[in-house]
Amino acid sequence: MGQAQRSALRKVSLDDKYTNDHTSAYMTGIEALVRLPMIQRKRDLRRGLNTAGFVSGYRGSPLGGVDQAMWKASAYLDAHQIHFQPGVNEDLAATSVWGSQQTNLFEGARFDGVFGMWYGKGPGVDRSMDVIKHANAFGTSRYGGVLAVAGDDHACKSSTLPHQSEHMFIGASVPVLAPANVQEVLDLGIFGWELSRYSGCWVGLKAITENMDSAISADIDSDRVDIIIPEEFELPLDGVHARWPDKPLEQELRLNKYKIYAAREFARVNRLNRVVLDSPNARFGIITSGKAYLDVMQALEDMGITEAIAAEIGIRVFKVGMPWPLEPRLTHDFAEGLEEILVVEEKRSIIEDQLTSQLYNYPVGSRPRVIGEFDEDGRDLMPNVGELTPAMIALVIADRIRRFFSSELLEQRVRWIEEKEKSLAAPYQTIERVPHFCSGCPHNTSTKVPQGSHALGGIGCHYMATWMPDRSTHTFTQMGGEGATWIGQAPFTDTQHVFQNLGDGTYNHSGIQAIRAAIAANTNITYKILFNDAVAMTGGQGNDGGLSAPRITQELIAMGVREIALVYDEKEDLDFNAFPKTISRHERAEMIDVQKRLSKVEGVSAIVYVQTCAAEKRRRRKKNAFPDPDQRIFINTDICEGCGDCGVQSNCVTISPVETELGRKRAIDQSACNKDFSCVNGFCPSFVSLEGAQPKKRKAKSISLPDMPEPTIAPINGTHNVVITGVGGTGVVTIGAILAQAAHLDGKGAGMMEMAGLAQKGGAVHIHCRLAEHPSTISAIRVALGECDALIGGDLVVTAGSKTVGLTAQGRTGAVVNCQEIVTGDFTRNAEFKIPHDQLTLALEARLRDDLLMIDSSALARELLGDSVYSNMILFGATWQRGLLPISHAAITQAITLN
Repeated sequence: MGQAQRSALRKVSLDDKYTNDHTSAYMTGIEALVRLPMIQRKRDLRRGLNTAGFVSGYRGSPLGGVDQAMWKASAYLDAHQIHFQPGVNEDLAATSVWGSQQTNLFEGARFDGVFGMWYGKGPGVDRSMDVIKHANAFGTSRYGGVLAVAGDDHACKSSTLPHQSEHMFIGASVPVLAPANVQEVLDLGIFGWELSRYSGCWVGLKAITENMDSAISADIDSDRVDIIIPEEFELPLDGVHARWPDKPLEQELRLNKYKIYAAREFARVNRLNRVVLDSPNARFGIITSGKAYLDVMQALEDMGITEAIAAEIGIRVFKVGMPWPLEPRLTHDFAEGLEEILVVEEKRSIIEDQLTSQLYNYPVGSRPRVIGEFDEDGRDLMPNVGELTPAMIALVIADRIRRFFSSELLEQRVRWIEEKEKSLAAPYQTIERVPHFCSGCPHNTSTKVPQGSHALGGIGCHYMATWMPDRSTHTFTQMGGEGATWIGQAPFTDTQHVFQNLGDGTYNHSGIQAIRAAIAANTNITYKILFNDAVAMTGGQGNDGGLSAPRITQELIAMGVREIALVYDEKEDLDFNAFPKTISRHERAEMIDVQKRLSKVEGVSAIVYVQTCAAEKRRRRKKNAFPDPDQRIFINTDICEGCGDCGVQSNCVTISPVETELGRKRAIDQSACNKDFSCVNGFCPSFVSLEGAQPKKRKAKSISLPDMPEPTIAPINGTHNVVITGVGGTGVVTIGAILAQAAHLDGKGAGMMEMAGLAQKGGAVHIHCRLAEHPSTISAIRVALGECDALIGGDLVVTAGSKTVGLTAQGRTGAVVNCQEIVTGDFTRNAEFKIPHDQLTLALEARLRDDLLMIDSSALARELLGDSVYSNMILFGATWQRGLLPISHAAITQAITLN
């Protein structure tokens, strides 16, 4: 790397997103939420206001990493007088944010006001509505304000139901802002606090995967947003802010007569809703919001409709930043002269219902036709289920404008889109990588039940047991309802008893109330409470308030649980003196026997099962913060008969197939083994236990490579689209972060979106990354069908699946794929299970032909670098060397160092 090349790179650090003031920084939507209160504090100081910030909420995808990001940035937050206090659950967190707006009602306030931020996943919005309704009616403080960040999982990728929170906010009369990308999380976040101060309302900020789990080079200049305070709107003489005393009917009057209309006026003067594409002879209008806006712009681009062509056709696009309440004056201006308006929004209608109402009094002859969820004849048009895609939107737009415009280019593009859609409509995938318990996960043992019994599921990693046929776990509840369904079943069935799985995080959040309900109903149920010392689904956070296993047992006794058993992994370092002496104690090998005994107990019984989360255990051992048994388990393939009993006993994905001359045998992947040792249960003589042994690690070889010139890095025409696939938990997300960070260092625009949630538990992971010469060129971050330019395939199963192959196009996509077979969770239960390697390879070859390079990067990583963990990095390097990644070597090197 030459000196000139190095100096051409941006000077960056990972802390730029929190320290830079008047430039851009690479950040995710989650990190934007951390930066946001710092920007607000700086803006207030410049206005002569001494304010502070308060943030509270509860984790959940796509907001699963907010608390971790806040903790990491604690030094910066403290310096800006921002106090972060995670909630035990969402509604208590919302109550504490409500309290922040009461600070200046009483003596002793040290600040002019406190601006608050609450965050919660969609189910948390649902459970917090009582608080939010009260807090919104009560009002915000004059120099405070509240943002309520709602995490919605539209595609149900890490949830038990798809979520859309706008209707809940509408029911509470809370205005809603809908950012389209990370930049708008910052911009609309500032508008949101100022709107909240002006109107006295809480303000909802919609957060989805596309703007939380994505990352861009964002402009973080605190002067970027200019706020205009409305002059025409008349507020009540006594204002709209919180006060005490305050009667409920007076709150209702302020909220519904003044505050909501003040919010609409604020949106109008600050042009939160605006025309972004226009024509002097506009006849066809599109009104859209949030992520759907990006999809619309991508759809127009896919059809070859530039700004000039749109003007010729007569297209006008109206981007709505505040979908509720919809400001009518700018909306009427947008609708003026149009013949037809297409409403493009995801899920149930928010904008369409308001639009038709606002246009109702238009003269009949000049009133534009409004279509959206349905067309004028009541047929489905924009479905309110699943997710919208640019291709779906493009086909609808093309069909509507064909009535008055046509061109060969448009028809050519439409045919191309239709062909891509057909390829997706006929999936051929024969195998699926389903999320599974991690290697050595305590749930592998804790979710087993005695033969003839069955268990109920709930929220947490143990939810995965509901699709494992050997776990006898059926149905689930919302978070905190665990066991309550049995209250409604027990009086009407001959079944006498059930088990209920419950994680320590859910117990701490709200599950404790469900146990109390079961006790009150005197049902026969045994709660199996796993204390794994981590909120594992969202990143391994500790339980809020320092919850411990002894404290759980003490609380259960105090509640009146009839009998309690402590079951533990003997490798745990437990202080038995901290547990009540009245409870029985058992090593985990007795788990089934303990369950059989407690199933005969009348009333509510409980098992507190103690075994640390496998992923956390691995992290802590690397830091020498957790006991590491001086023992290794191996399988002697000469003795192994390949029966698969070790997989049945352990349910562990560390057990891998080994093909030998005598047939398929078993081996333990030592690099992935978390030393659970449950695989030795049973009566297999092939296991060998070694004490004091350390896996022999090959030293990284000194590789002598010939001089290899850097590939020619051509300028990007539009966007360069990269898709990275792999298995959750193997560093796929890291590769995406390195690529996007390298593009930022190179001065390019980058948008990267990761798929989090359940996929990270050994499931299929897809990273979408779009690169451009300038950030403004990037609209939707999700790569559309047939538009992948470079495919980095870390896992053959995921890469050859129809979901991935549909993104590629012959002659356009270049791919580098790992041909190593990585077993799925099916292998733990099916001794004969095999990955159809030839079939999957053939599918890729048929699609990509000469543009496909398949290498055994796992074997290369072990041979060259001594560890297969670097497998994806080898794929990344090979992809770059083939000229498929338009990023300089210097930028990639620095990005790897930063990450």
